[in-house]
Amino acid sequence: MTEDPGMETTPSGISRRQILQAGGLAGVGLVLGFHWRPARALAANATGEPFVPNAFVRIAGDHTVTVILKHVEAGQGVSTGLPTLVAEELDAAWSQMRFEHAPVNFDQYKNLIYGVQLTGGSTAISNSWEQLRQAGATARAMLINAAAQEWQVNAKEITVTEGWIEHAASGRRGQFGDFVERAAGITVPEDVPLKKPEDFRLIGQRLPRLDVPEKTDGAAQFTQDFRLPGMLTALVAHPPRFGATVASFDATAARKVSGVEHVVQVPTGVAVVARDFWAAKKGRDALQVSWDESQAEKRSSEEIEASFHKLLDQPGIEAIQRGDAAAALAEAEHKKEEKVIEADYFFPYLAHAPMETLGFIVQLDGDRARAWGGSQFQTIDQAVIAGVLEIPAENVEVTTLLAGGTFGRRATPSGDIASEAAQVARAVGGKALIKLLWTREDDLRGGSYRPLFVHRLRAGLDAEGRVIAWHHRLVGQSIAAGTALAEAMVQNGVDSFSVEGAKQLPYDIPNFSVELQSPETGVPVLWWRSVGHSHNGYSTETFLDQLAKAAGKDPVALRRELLHEHPRHLGVLELAAEKADWGKALPAGRARGIAVHESFKSFVAQVVEITLDDEGMPRVERVVCAVDCGIAINPDVIVAQMESGIGYGLNAALFNEVEIDAGRVRCSNFHDYRPLRIHEMPPVEVHIVPSDKSPTGVGEPGVPPLAPAVANAYFALTGKSIHRLPFVREINAERAS
Repeated sequence: MTEDPGMETTPSGISRRQILQAGGLAGVGLVLGFHWRPARALAANATGEPFVPNAFVRIAGDHTVTVILKHVEAGQGVSTGLPTLVAEELDAAWSQMRFEHAPVNFDQYKNLIYGVQLTGGSTAISNSWEQLRQAGATARAMLINAAAQEWQVNAKEITVTEGWIEHAASGRRGQFGDFVERAAGITVPEDVPLKKPEDFRLIGQRLPRLDVPEKTDGAAQFTQDFRLPGMLTALVAHPPRFGATVASFDATAARKVSGVEHVVQVPTGVAVVARDFWAAKKGRDALQVSWDESQAEKRSSEEIEASFHKLLDQPGIEAIQRGDAAAALAEAEHKKEEKVIEADYFFPYLAHAPMETLGFIVQLDGDRARAWGGSQFQTIDQAVIAGVLEIPAENVEVTTLLAGGTFGRRATPSGDIASEAAQVARAVGGKALIKLLWTREDDLRGGSYRPLFVHRLRAGLDAEGRVIAWHHRLVGQSIAAGTALAEAMVQNGVDSFSVEGAKQLPYDIPNFSVELQSPETGVPVLWWRSVGHSHNGYSTETFLDQLAKAAGKDPVALRRELLHEHPRHLGVLELAAEKADWGKALPAGRARGIAVHESFKSFVAQVVEITLDDEGMPRVERVVCAVDCGIAINPDVIVAQMESGIGYGLNAALFNEVEIDAGRVRCSNFHDYRPLRIHEMPPVEVHIVPSDKSPTGVGEPGVPPLAPAVANAYFALTGKSIHRLPFVREINAERAS
């Protein structure tokens, strides 16, 4: 094959162009396609198998309906939301509904927004909205036609209610399973009409989650739970500095540990493979490894921050420009009646820290392989396993298991965890079923962090307190650069993940500019729940409160003034302010803050009430959240995800930071990268804006407004604006001084 600049390879050895072409990322677009009749559908019921009318629905003789999920259930509720779409159009009873994860099949199960099989970007519901409703409607039409044939009646006279198919005139009645054999031979148009919103019976209802029973009784299978006969557990000793490699190792002591079967070198370190986790852990602890750190990242996070701050003094690549912000700011600086406000911000590296640590299971069998894991990026995981094992991708079967949280960590462009598991399986000669596990320490020290960023914002106010200019400069590492996603996500040197939420600022400001610099470091980075919105939402919303104070305006009033062309932003702002009693007096020592932000096409405003604890840290007493995410599929899931995002965002804002000391990560477990304690989680009220618009995501949009709302409440209470996260570092530094 002739090499060209488009054929550089990923760490797995697969070219970026191959992944882009296979996944459709070279020309991302919404392509509605549906495979209605799998080859096995027609013959299924001749052998007593379930009726499979399309790639997403399976109906059994016992009348149960199983929805095949192309998205991983990681706690966000897709195992309830997606079956709801099918059940609505199928007119099934909720008690009939079941779910399973889809096999890896890019053609049938690709995410219609991203073009590959993945879960991310809060797109599970939005990209499945029409697709799964069409799946349910088509299955319903096939069952109705089957009943009409069997009863010799007009199909138009048949109704379906709660899983019962009825013909009132003849008194004939049956359930789904009664017609599966005949339905397998029915052909119906692919564009069966869908229900109108006013006819919805299940969509919009608080249906019980389908994943709760098996999670309650212990039947749920996460990677940590998965067991097969003869399975061995592998732990990898990774280098203490990013970019280091194995120079040599002595496995003598490790091999003496009872239960250790293999000690092998892999590209990421040295793997100890044993009959159980504890033996693998003891073996790894006994391992002696010398590391080659000649190419390792040896700077501290403070040194990286300092180098980034220097770049704030230099122009970046223009991400967006309206009017002439530089000229307007220069003019404002020379007019007595006008003001220029400036602020620098710092955002640390953040780990994802899901409750279930990382893991993947790989079994090699000749020129075929099987794999199991809580995969968030099935297309990539299948491809990297195939690349490592040097077999065709179609020979790799990946079974998606439940994931105990992910927040983006299980979706790496390099498929790092699946790749590492495959590397271990290959290194032991394909003789064993390998279950790779990462400990909590591995997880927190393993990189793929939210990038460290610094921001500088400058704004001009005229004599009437109107915002006339806004200049936002960001410096931070690109997530997409150097990966298979670069061609789609990096345009003219600007990584869209870095500037999202800053570039699309909704406020009506005539002179507006956003610039970006993307220096490289040796610290691996990745999207983190809400990605760039998490830091851009903070800097823009806290800066706006500073402008409101400088202009002598109420923060809600200023936002209202600037959002007149954005009714959905304005709608959540007004609703949150109303429900939180904005403007009403609070007791001494208590204050409110507000923030509004759009991410993943959902609009969220949050009002936070705080007091201060004995250390001077904000104690959040109440959160009022308003969300506009289009049609609410299941209000309970929406509320749960807003609460989840609020807890996740609050934890990060107050306490979390991955600090690096001479290239070594300082934190190791939840004692020094601490989660929010239960008593620190505030009461949360969630108000959902009624809407007839197509549904959008809720997994991430609850995160961005929380931290700035807390900071704005702190600003209102103390007069001090927090420009450096987490709060604990800034407040402790102030107390120490």
